[in-house]
Amino acid sequence: MRFFPYESPYDNQQEAMDRIYNGLARGQDVVFEGACGTGKTLSSLAPALEYAREEDKTVVITTNVHQQMRQFITEAREINENEPLRAVVFRGKGSMCHIDVDYQECQVLRDNTYEVVDKERDKQELEQRQRELLEVMQDGDETAAEARSAVMDELQQVQEEVDNLREANVCEHYYNNLTEDTGEFYQWLYNDVRTPDDIYEYAEEQKMCGYELLKDGMEGVDLVVCNYHHLLDPMIREQFFRWLGREPEDVITIFDEAHNIEGTARDHASRTLTENTLDSALDELQESDDFRSESGFNVLAAFQRALKATYEDSFGFGERETVGENWQDVPVSNENKRDDLTLNFLQEYTGKGIDDELDDALSLAKELDQQYEEAYKEGDAKTRQECQTLQAASFVKSYMDEGAELGQYPVAAVRRDEGTDEVYGRAELYTCIPREVTKALFDEVYATVLMSATLRPFDVLSDVLGLAEPVTLAYGLQFPEENRRTFAVESPALFASERSEPETQETIADVLTDTIRFTAGNTLVFFPSYSEAERYRDLIRNRIDGTLYFDEAGTPVEERRKQFTADENGVLFTSLWGTLAEGVSFDGNDARTVVVVGVPYPHLDDRMDAVQDAYDRAFADRSGRNSGWEYAVEIPTIRKTRQALGRVIRSPEDFGIRVLLDKRYTETSVREMGKYSVRETFPPEEREEMIDIGPEKLKFAMLNFFTDKNAWDGEPPKPQ
Repeated sequence: MRFFPYESPYDNQQEAMDRIYNGLARGQDVVFEGACGTGKTLSSLAPALEYAREEDKTVVITTNVHQQMRQFITEAREINENEPLRAVVFRGKGSMCHIDVDYQECQVLRDNTYEVVDKERDKQELEQRQRELLEVMQDGDETAAEARSAVMDELQQVQEEVDNLREANVCEHYYNNLTEDTGEFYQWLYNDVRTPDDIYEYAEEQKMCGYELLKDGMEGVDLVVCNYHHLLDPMIREQFFRWLGREPEDVITIFDEAHNIEGTARDHASRTLTENTLDSALDELQESDDFRSESGFNVLAAFQRALKATYEDSFGFGERETVGENWQDVPVSNENKRDDLTLNFLQEYTGKGIDDELDDALSLAKELDQQYEEAYKEGDAKTRQECQTLQAASFVKSYMDEGAELGQYPVAAVRRDEGTDEVYGRAELYTCIPREVTKALFDEVYATVLMSATLRPFDVLSDVLGLAEPVTLAYGLQFPEENRRTFAVESPALFASERSEPETQETIADVLTDTIRFTAGNTLVFFPSYSEAERYRDLIRNRIDGTLYFDEAGTPVEERRKQFTADENGVLFTSLWGTLAEGVSFDGNDARTVVVVGVPYPHLDDRMDAVQDAYDRAFADRSGRNSGWEYAVEIPTIRKTRQALGRVIRSPEDFGIRVLLDKRYTETSVREMGKYSVRETFPPEEREEMIDIGPEKLKFAMLNFFTDKNAWDGEPPKPQ
């Protein structure tokens, strides 16, 4: 409890902390589901910090939601007020760079600057030595003259080296880090929990590099707050632990919003190669007179021709003209043979052998990359040139070696260049099974706590992420049940084929109108897509008195959220796949009703089909369930739905209504719709709270609820 900053925990918070602590003491991973607003962060963080303090470990808490990052900082500060805590909040190099250079350039600048400082220190030592020898000479020691002469020769040589290094590229901010007293910075840093923006501003005033100061100050901290990619990217993770001064087995990781790990891990594992990079690689090879450049050009040119032929062959009449500025997939996979891109590559290629020529390209590329680094380091180039051949050859080798493996989905894509209006392509090796990324992480750290309001079913999560027999905890809403209602409305099932039916749209619009009118405050409405949100906004625009807000491109989400929550009778239309569906609280009067319209399945394209197929093969289910559909589509969709429902009722005093607007959520659908019903995918205690209700009766139930809560400002509306 010394790391719990409040007077007393919620119901079940104490039990959760005890169980998490005991799990950590046994070295077990913990999967912790707790309803929105019930204090999951502190329930996980307090026991993790306690165990880490006892056993000399470091806690790393991570999220991919900006709102949660701010919440972590707030809670770390509150803990620090009661129990001294050395905590850092870490952010990527790109957002903290004071001179706006990329990663590779920064590395070269850093190394150059360190060499300059190192040589200047050598120079200072030699100057001190020659002064000492001069004093000895002046006292009459003749042997000192010869020694001083040697020191002066060495000093001249070091001076020339310093001058040469100074002519190369250096970073003055990092130079100041190495030459100025940084003690004041670290005293300031650990006097509170500082944000990356705080650190950037402090360092900018001092003309220092805040990112490097933070890296150097991370060793021995109690707590690090960071983004997912610091842990899910294997290369970054290795460096990250080194900066911590910790072996992986001395790190306890906590993942917030852990239902998002699956998709994020896929993104980190997937690899891409654009046609533009191939073009640049071929130009690079043509400029080289090395004998290996011919082999490299031959194999990469064949892959380029194959990529172009693959996407050009995919276009039907007039389709090329419709390609937009966003990447759109061109499916290439085949059921019983290698993918179309690979087959086209094999057809285009002639030479001594793909593997041999790729090896030639890679060996040359590594030398070219080293030359580019040295040129930048020596000041012969103003920027650190990237070796395009290295990127292209590495990708093609991976594509050929791994493209047919289970869980790897080869795919091409096209887009239109905004500047040139030209269509160009991209090859991708998409990783379908996230445990190929996550299992290695969970195996190497001491233990991991995964927390979210929507992790069940736990066996599916464990399969997908590669967890071995974790401790599992699940707590529903602990707030008074009389403060909430959850209605499953027996409205039409919004299958894709039904959404355009005028009768269906009229029914949904009528229910939404009633819901908004009989909400004593703001109403938050989630749809399967932004286009559906826009459709119903327009359908009911003239039916209600409140202000309509639409979460649309071009308007910052936070700005729109603030406008909505400042209202007293507003309606916010958004997509369940947008940023407002999770990690954002609508406390008290911010929103009194939340509606989820339809079952918001993701777009079921060939990429999602590949994920389903990989899951079917990887997780052949003992119970006979359809693993692919259930694991890849239905369970993630219901998790998103549950996240959206959790945006309201965030404290014991809060009250509100949650509406599921589609008969697939109803108890009746279980009997009448079979596999199309989604009610059974919800946890048991949430199903028990769902009240089936007819579309025309919802307004009466809402009126009664808000009347019982004395929520109306004036006379309540009257049903018509």
